[in-house]
Amino acid sequence: MIKPIKKTGIFLIIIIALPILFFSFREVFTLNQDEKVISEIYKNQLESILFSVNQYSEDIARSWSTKIQVAVDGTGIDNARLENELKIILDGNPALQFIFISDERKGETFCGKEGSSRELNKNIGGLLKSNQQTVIRLKRYKSSNFIKIEPIKNESEGKVQILIFLLSDDRVCGIGVDKEVFISQNLSSKIQSAARNEFSLIVADSTTGRSVYEVDFSSRQKVRQTKNLWLIPDYTLGIALKGKTVEDLAKERTYNNLMLVVSLSFLMLIVAWFGFKNIRREVELAQLKSDFVSNVSHELRTPLALINMFAETLAMGRVKSEEKKNEYYGIIHGETERLSKIVNKILSFSKLEAEKWKFNFAKTDLNSLAEKIYNSYKIHIQQNGFEFIFKPFDGPLEADIDTGAVSESVINLIDNAVKYSVEKKRVVLVTGRTDGKVFIEIEDSGAGIPENEQKKIFEKFYRSGNGNVHNTKGTGLGLALVKHIVDGHKGEINLNSNLGEGSTFRLIFPVNQIK
Repeated sequence: MIKPIKKTGIFLIIIIALPILFFSFREVFTLNQDEKVISEIYKNQLESILFSVNQYSEDIARSWSTKIQVAVDGTGIDNARLENELKIILDGNPALQFIFISDERKGETFCGKEGSSRELNKNIGGLLKSNQQTVIRLKRYKSSNFIKIEPIKNESEGKVQILIFLLSDDRVCGIGVDKEVFISQNLSSKIQSAARNEFSLIVADSTTGRSVYEVDFSSRQKVRQTKNLWLIPDYTLGIALKGKTVEDLAKERTYNNLMLVVSLSFLMLIVAWFGFKNIRREVELAQLKSDFVSNVSHELRTPLALINMFAETLAMGRVKSEEKKNEYYGIIHGETERLSKIVNKILSFSKLEAEKWKFNFAKTDLNSLAEKIYNSYKIHIQQNGFEFIFKPFDGPLEADIDTGAVSESVINLIDNAVKYSVEKKRVVLVTGRTDGKVFIEIEDSGAGIPENEQKKIFEKFYRSGNGNVHNTKGTGLGLALVKHIVDGHKGEINLNSNLGEGSTFRLIFPVNQIK
């Protein structure tokens, strides 16, 4: 009997030892794999954040180039007026130190702030010659109708980054940008919003290693990924995880899994057969979970950076409080709803473009329709801190309209009013009658639309170049969809907007559509 007991004991020891050894080796082996997966995830996050910051910085530089182009076109051959216009541009932008224009026929123009490099003024031609390949590349871009802004090297201007672009085929413009001022004053808000209280970000000088700008970064943190900024190649943007490091999370996961195996092995000593079955089941479940996590980690690396970031944070168990979990779930739900709205908007626009949307006209009271929309969205809009007012027409307001299509147009305009109102949160919904027709009007006190863009905003995919508007999420299809619907009703859209004061959209419909 001793031999069978020994055999059983040896058998049980082998059965217990094998899972322990298997999981031990597996965890050691997969530790590096886990780190690689997590590192890849944060690499994707950095690339998403960096693209956003770089795109924003390029938009700023492009707005400067546009102002310079306007100044050059508006002053003609009057160099005194041109220098005055360039000085106004310099005075209005702290990061700009100087502007030069090199014309192959007329020579060179230099305008700089007090203390800016005068040696550069004497050697603009030499500077462009040493960066001739960049100039050639810019001309190639311009021949394809694409205006590109490129950084160039200049050893004498350590604190200033020179950016060049083409005003015409024979005119090159350069602007000197104070690197640190540009980061701290122009890009700081974008970098802070990109961090979203989940990451620590640091902008550093790659040549010296000196920190230039930080968001919640401490010297104890380890930078996981770094990338160079487009317009300032000497500066890098680095990302670090708040709280525990990636290595801590991987080691904690390994330790927890090993403790689970030890616990299951202890139970196997008490009840051999049932213990063995439990271990086998747990091993199978653990393998399934591991395969699932591995597959999801590799397959679901999409451009949906926000959803990916918060979902990964929850899946990795870094959030302990239920309140924080609910907050993250809310963010994911909100982003999912936003993507759903975008898809629905694109599908609706696609139907209109393909003329597959058939309008179903019916006699409808515009007051009742507007009141229904108001009641449906009132609580949601007021919860976002907005004053939402409804001013119905005093009397019947019937017209032949497609209720669903008109509702979608009004909801689109209300959604825009909410998105583009930051400081003055007030939206007014009005119905009325004018010149034998009926109208529904949405008024806000938001960013407003520049006069020169008010006709363009109804074009599909067009987005305003106004900074606050351009940086707000959107597809560029909403107003085009509204115009299609109004045109389908043989109506018209009146827009009254002043920059910084808000906008009023009035949708006017004829009373009779049914013949």
